[in-house]
Amino acid sequence: ARKLGLDPERIIITVDKHANTSAASIPLALSQGSADGRIKQGDLVLIEAMGGGFTWGALLIRW
Repeated sequence: ARKLGLDPERIIITVDKHANTSAASIPLALSQGSADGRIKQGDLVLIEAMGGGFTWGALLIRW
């Protein structure tokens, strides 16, 4: 968040509530963010995921 100049309060982390849910982590975070008002219609949402080894992906969507 700091390196991208993002407000840390906007970062959604679910591992403390659900542990490592692997593929379900992103839908859980989107659901939580939508429910608590951190993601609103029209927002740009940056989604990032990591996998085993050297695998990762990122996606920027408009909600």
